[in-house]
Amino acid sequence: MLAKRIIPCLDVKEGRVVKGINFVDLKDAGDPVEQAIIYDSQLADELVFLDITASYEKRSIMIDVVASCAQNIFMPLTVGGGIRNIDDIRNLLKAGADKVSINSAAVRNPDFLNEAVKIFGSQCIVIAVDAKKVNNDFFVFIDGGRKAANIKVIDWLNEVQERGAGEILLTSMDKDGTKEGYDLELTKLVCKNSSIPVIASGGAGNVEHIKEVFEIGADAALAASIFHFGEVSIIETKKYLLQHNINVRI
Repeated sequence: MLAKRIIPCLDVKEGRVVKGINFVDLKDAGDPVEQAIIYDSQLADELVFLDITASYEKRSIMIDVVASCAQNIFMPLTVGGGIRNIDDIRNLLKAGADKVSINSAAVRNPDFLNEAVKIFGSQCIVIAVDAKKVNNDFFVFIDGGRKAANIKVIDWLNEVQERGAGEILLTSMDKDGTKEGYDLELTKLVCKNSSIPVIASGGAGNVEHIKEVFEIGADAALAASIFHFGEVSIIETKKYLLQHNINVRI
């Protein structure tokens, strides 16, 4: 059985790591390069770097910050935010990213996903799905959660799988930053219908929440607040998971 992955996330705005609740009320959480080095030393399996206002502000991601992170770590690096075309992907991979995470551009032009997969391969194309519950169903949001795409999460999941996406980064907007636990209903629904790996994101408040999301089928657990502010380390998290018979690398 493949080991489950623990993935810290750096939400970056104007070159600084930030953390909010439900995608708003952002607070400073440090320097991204310093944070990346700490997580690398703590045996994180991967690192996700998201330039969270790039799409909304219609600008490119901060390549220099990405490059600095990549040069100082040895774990795989996934980068997202403001990716609009093939050159953006190429530039990020040249800067040291191992994978790219795409949301808004793929929703607006699904053929872009096919093109990206054809050129770079499924293994480095992650589709980020920012999901919110509306009238008892889950819908996709774009532009950093600011705009409803009017697409049901399951319909979009089926489409991106057919188009060759290699992985899903699933974030619950309702749970983001609340520390109340992952949205288990949403995550279970997506995992049940997905043939590709699913990274659960949004709501981790303790190690038990991470255990729960693995038990319902997530392949990886992404967290920010509990790691950024030193509430628990990644090594402590992995030891806890091993004690509860969840396979992780340590």
